[in-house]
Amino acid sequence: MPVLLPFLLFLAAAGAGAGAEEAASASSPTLVFLLAGQSNMGGRGGATSGTWDGVVPPDCAPSPRILRLSPSLRWEEAREPLHAGIDLHNVLGVGPGMPFAHALLRSWRSGRRRPAVVGLVPCAQGATPIANWSRGTPLYDRMLARARAALANGSTSLGALLWYQGEADTIRRQDADVYTSRMEAFVRDVRQDLGMPDLLVIQVGLATGQGKFVDIVREAQKRVSLHNVKYVDAKGLPVASDYTHLTTPAQVRLGKMLAASYLAATL
Repeated sequence: MPVLLPFLLFLAAAGAGAGAEEAASASSPTLVFLLAGQSNMGGRGGATSGTWDGVVPPDCAPSPRILRLSPSLRWEEAREPLHAGIDLHNVLGVGPGMPFAHALLRSWRSGRRRPAVVGLVPCAQGATPIANWSRGTPLYDRMLARARAALANGSTSLGALLWYQGEADTIRRQDADVYTSRMEAFVRDVRQDLGMPDLLVIQVGLATGQGKFVDIVREAQKRVSLHNVKYVDAKGLPVASDYTHLTTPAQVRLGKMLAASYLAATL
């Protein structure tokens, strides 16, 4: 017993240390993602009838390894609606962010890598054309401020900007016609202002639009020719009865598609 007791105490201390390390690792993310754009990024799954139905699929469930940057710039456990307090004056529901993070964690576990703590930085605002995201606008400045706050501890890296926007640019032909140049200017400005010239940007091809020029904007999205800008197509995913917003199952599917695009670009 005199020999065994110190050994048991050592094991207990080691276990406690491992537990403390695990808790510390979950207190701040190691890899963060910006979520920006308009309502389908903000999340309207289950929320198109005036109230959110409260349905949270398993792919959107809270996890201690998925954090979100709150409106007050503090890390907290992420949960739906992910954009609460960010996408203002709208009824919010399920978006692609949580299924995206869960898909990353599953992939890393199956690959025998130690799962990272994923940080999600919601920045989207419904009904906003891309002109409202140009350098110097309130939405652009807010996104950059939130990005910098997310990276403030120095041990966190920015994985990608996930961008789902363009429905508002389908209303006027003049906006649809210049979407490519506006998107390219937006990406260049974000990369320059964050000092990340190779920042991965994954843009979602429109599934719907608020006007009649959806096809023109979709083609404009495809013409973006900057390096390290990827395209994930949402066309064909189930749309709610308002003919504009993705359903909850569609948002789950989109999150997994975004994760697959990110993993393909970074492997």
